[in-house]
Amino acid sequence: MALRFIGSTSDDGDCPTLYEVEGTDEILVQGERETDPAHLVQLRDVKESETFVRVPRSLLTRFAPRSEAPELQPFASVAHLFREFRHTAWRLETRRGYATDRNTPKWDRWQAGEDVSRDPDNAWRENIRAQTAQGKRFERVRLVDEPPTQGQQFLMAAAPSGVAAGEDIRNLSRAEAERLRLPDNDFWLFDSQVLVRFAFDDDDTTLGVYVTEDPVEVLAACQVRDAAWHHAVPTAEFARRVRSTV
Repeated sequence: MALRFIGSTSDDGDCPTLYEVEGTDEILVQGERETDPAHLVQLRDVKESETFVRVPRSLLTRFAPRSEAPELQPFASVAHLFREFRHTAWRLETRRGYATDRNTPKWDRWQAGEDVSRDPDNAWRENIRAQTAQGKRFERVRLVDEPPTQGQQFLMAAAPSGVAAGEDIRNLSRAEAERLRLPDNDFWLFDSQVLVRFAFDDDDTTLGVYVTEDPVEVLAACQVRDAAWHHAVPTAEFARRVRSTV
């Protein structure tokens, strides 16, 4: 089962971190192994398979989920949120490619060398125009490897159509994201209140989404958004930087 990074108070080589075991109600805790004999003899009902770690109280205070793990839902179950949100719809994209991109005629056209940067509006871009016309914001940060993968090159080539429709799409190098300790999972965050996390298989196919309003998880996502947005580079500028290094 996949692990999802929740948060860490790690600093200067320390390691206290929380992960969620996706699809379960279990949390994996990373910390320093307890070795003090005076403490170990006081532990109760210890099985041979168990071990014990120390973590700061602040790790659990800041990041431990306070509600049950959400169930996996089809992506279609959250489609209404893209029309009904009130202020902001914010996306983090972390994967090196998406099956939904590779399985489209647009991908084939791009592979053939066609310019896909100014495609006519589809239902997605029409909705962006409709929502941004009301003063709402669609924003997105995409992680990009060095050098970019084929899937990332495709997204950079196609991004101007989304920008023209009103979406603010920015890019961030994966190295910078790792320095900032950003999670490696995709999500949408609506109005800083509703978190929609994606689940993928090994072929980059979307399996569904986990939806939560747990305050701890939403706050962690807000912190990720603020850090990523501060360091991310607008699409056009980032594309120029990439071209200049090729």
